[in-house]
Amino acid sequence: MDSGKTSEKYHILYKKPEVTLLQESGLGVAEIAARTCYDSFENSENACIKEAPEHLDTDAINAIEGSKLLENLAWVHHHHSIIEHATLSYLIRGTSRGVLQEHARHRIQAISVRSTRYTMSSVINAFVASLEAENGFEFFLEKLLTLDLFVIADDAYLAIEIRAIYDKFRFQYERDSDFITNAVAKSSLPLLETHKGDAQALYEALECGKKKRNVGDAFKHIVSDNWKVDMVVTFNIRSLKNYFDLRDSGAAWFQIRWLAEEMKAVTPLKYLQLIDKKHKTL
Repeated sequence: MDSGKTSEKYHILYKKPEVTLLQESGLGVAEIAARTCYDSFENSENACIKEAPEHLDTDAINAIEGSKLLENLAWVHHHHSIIEHATLSYLIRGTSRGVLQEHARHRIQAISVRSTRYTMSSVINAFVASLEAENGFEFFLEKLLTLDLFVIADDAYLAIEIRAIYDKFRFQYERDSDFITNAVAKSSLPLLETHKGDAQALYEALECGKKKRNVGDAFKHIVSDNWKVDMVVTFNIRSLKNYFDLRDSGAAWFQIRWLAEEMKAVTPLKYLQLIDKKHKTL
């Protein structure tokens, strides 16, 4: 992964996401579906499909590498509902919440996203510990830089992002008498007295202590569109075609275009031949 890409419009360094293909369903179910519609099993070039009415070898069916019928339906007749039976699942690491908002507009997908609600403990611990530091922001900045929380790789801009988070925490802390009890697990509250005046020791103790359940509920407002997001998405390839058509395009926002490019790079050719004009064989 190239960790220092520059937005062509804003001249800020961003990190590109990493994508891994987790699962592919194969094309066999899609051809079985098409052959069922036309009752044309005998015309398949795949022996396992041809024999399916008398003998279903599901392993062989799911392993086929191509289907002339599917290509014909996709590119000649534009009968794309058949290819909804083929699905792909991707693990995406290091995209942004801004991309997540764009991704959610593609409605026909299954999506599971790393939760801020359950995964903000280290950030909150850093702020609570910073209250014991001589220079609270400098302590907070140092800790957050080690957590690799943002898609931005520009240190100057990162300092602005982290300052905004710190200021929002500080604003809430000064107005909310329940801030500490909302931020720290009950069993860890005594640590604040044990390590009073020692920010580093308090931070380490909080990190080793019990994590407060749902700690992010009271603090989700601190995150920005540049906050890193990990997710697993599953598309049927008809929806994937729509995603690539719209997002692997010069007109798309550069961050989601980068993600679409990385997803396409790990998508097996046999699927791309049905959904991507650059790869079609007909």
